[in-house]
Amino acid sequence: MLPAERKLRIVEFVRQHRAASVAALALEFDVHEATIRRDLAEVEQEGLLKRTHGGVIVEQLTHNEPSFNERSNVQLEQKMRIGKMAASMVEDGDHIIIDSGTTTLHIAKNLIYRSNITVVTNDMNIAAELRDSPGIKITVTGGDLYPSSFMLNGMFTDQALRSLHVSKAFIGTPAIHPKHGLMHPEAQLVLAKQGMINAAQEVIVVADDTKIGKLSLHTVTPNSTIHSLITGKDITEYDRKQFLDSGMNVILV
Repeated sequence: MLPAERKLRIVEFVRQHRAASVAALALEFDVHEATIRRDLAEVEQEGLLKRTHGGVIVEQLTHNEPSFNERSNVQLEQKMRIGKMAASMVEDGDHIIIDSGTTTLHIAKNLIYRSNITVVTNDMNIAAELRDSPGIKITVTGGDLYPSSFMLNGMFTDQALRSLHVSKAFIGTPAIHPKHGLMHPEAQLVLAKQGMINAAQEVIVVADDTKIGKLSLHTVTPNSTIHSLITGKDITEYDRKQFLDSGMNVILV
């Protein structure tokens, strides 16, 4: 069997079974495990499958984002660690943007006692979290309120972001791929995220490790525009290297 044909059949096999180990694939195609590993490296680079420790899974496509309440307790301890790390990157005197989200909310929780910081946000939860912090000036973008998440979005949000210049933007996402960049399933939320990114000197993406390697319909920005990614320790070494190769600083917590 030619290598190109074998790779196609590997993709078909994994899609049928949802996942497969290197040993199982070597047995199925009657080749050495080293050959399978080379094949898997190539099909992953093509964005067709995602390698895991000892095997491979089908690349997962994110079609929509669950509600705020559904997401708030998922990977909670990891989100708390990410929030603490992100907050440690904020310096006195900084003007920052904090994107809406359940992970970014934990950044705000770790800034409550800080001072001489301006926080711009499109998230009413984040603004409320910081409301009693005398050392923090809060600017809310305005926009249409999404009652399920207390996020603000739309024309007024986009206009406000276009007029801003900040030192750092902390961006949340349901999907970030080592090849295809920061992604989102909802077109109406893309412009606000792009506005935050364009307004910032430094872009920091915060995403728990379940978001890593996910694909979605819309590309928000390529990885080359992201300065740092803060995520969990369970991402694969392959993903970490891909992000590093794009020039991104990868911080594992």
